[in-house]
Amino acid sequence: MAIPPPPDFGGRSQQPYGQAPYGPPAQPPYPGGPQVPYQQWPGGYSPYSRPPVNGFAIASLVLGILCFLPAVGLVLGLVALAQIRKKGERGKGLAIAGSILSVVGVVLLVLAVATGGARDFMDGFRDAARDARNSAGFPVGKGECFNVPGSRLEGAEYAYQVDRVPCSARHDGEVFASVRVNHDSYPGDSALTHLAEEKCGGLQAAYVLDSWVDRGDAQVNYFVPDGDTWRQGDRHITCLFTDAERKRSLEGSFRRDGTNLDADQLAYLKADKALYDAYGSEPDAERFEDDLPGHKEWAGRVDKGLAEQARLLRAHDWPAKADAGITALVDAIEQNRKQWKKASTAEDADAFSEHYVPAQRHISGAREAAARKALGLATTSPRDATPGDESPGGHEDDGGGAGAAV
Repeated sequence: MAIPPPPDFGGRSQQPYGQAPYGPPAQPPYPGGPQVPYQQWPGGYSPYSRPPVNGFAIASLVLGILCFLPAVGLVLGLVALAQIRKKGERGKGLAIAGSILSVVGVVLLVLAVATGGARDFMDGFRDAARDARNSAGFPVGKGECFNVPGSRLEGAEYAYQVDRVPCSARHDGEVFASVRVNHDSYPGDSALTHLAEEKCGGLQAAYVLDSWVDRGDAQVNYFVPDGDTWRQGDRHITCLFTDAERKRSLEGSFRRDGTNLDADQLAYLKADKALYDAYGSEPDAERFEDDLPGHKEWAGRVDKGLAEQARLLRAHDWPAKADAGITALVDAIEQNRKQWKKASTAEDADAFSEHYVPAQRHISGAREAAARKALGLATTSPRDATPGDESPGGHEDDGGGAGAAV
């Protein structure tokens, strides 16, 4: 069947709307000629796309600028460069800058550790933390000394008039400990006073390891929160050495511990403590006749304390300047033990006294003073400094002293 020819529209073929007529494409218009009508782009709209910025590069730059965890910032920068090369992401400049800044931070950190800058920073941080801690209580920290107007140390009001001063200057008091009170609610004045007497009496020995240190007119005191300061957040008992005569006569620090003693001094005082802990456990009864069994048991404890003191002295490697003094002291200890051992088995009070009197000659004696002098420790026995005090360690003051409840 024959296909009919297309209809004739005056010698022109009708094309579908929007399409050019059959035949070769029209030539572009010449300048000044008729313009071609605007033709809409046949494809769908597609905005121009750019690759994303690498997240590790951004993190590296931030850590590098803040100088925070510089080693982490350097690692992130290297990881970012590797990912950028692999994925074609943006952020190479950020990664390089972050890596460089992080390297600088690592170098500065190493220098700070090597030169002690980090330690100084931490000391400053601890000082600030201590000041913040004491803001609601006593304003002076452990190891520091202070004055108050008129040396008036009674009541709560003096704590708000404290002036921190060097311990080398004359002062009213020195802080030797701070104890946190772990109670959910205010325990009351009486309970806090009892706790302060118990804690401060024991903590003074840890602050003043050398029992021969002359404390002069100092006494143990304390500062505790009252109901008002408790509500403000104060939870600390502050233990103090204060001038008992209120004449601002204290001068120099009583502190003798690991912060200002060398290894040889600490070793000697550890051995010294073995004796004086036993010696300080003397019965309450002053007369042997009133408690002979108790005194005999005490003599046995002193004998064991002397044995431990000698053992610790032998075990340490002493400097040459102290060898002779330590050797002489150990010999004296062994001789003295015989008297204490006999006292511990005495049949009556007279026999006890017969051995007790010569046994006392070693306690706080010349051999101890000579050994101490070689080590740079105090050489004056507390019994010599305080007439009538038979306790070489000054234990009669432990836990005593006035208290200020605030």
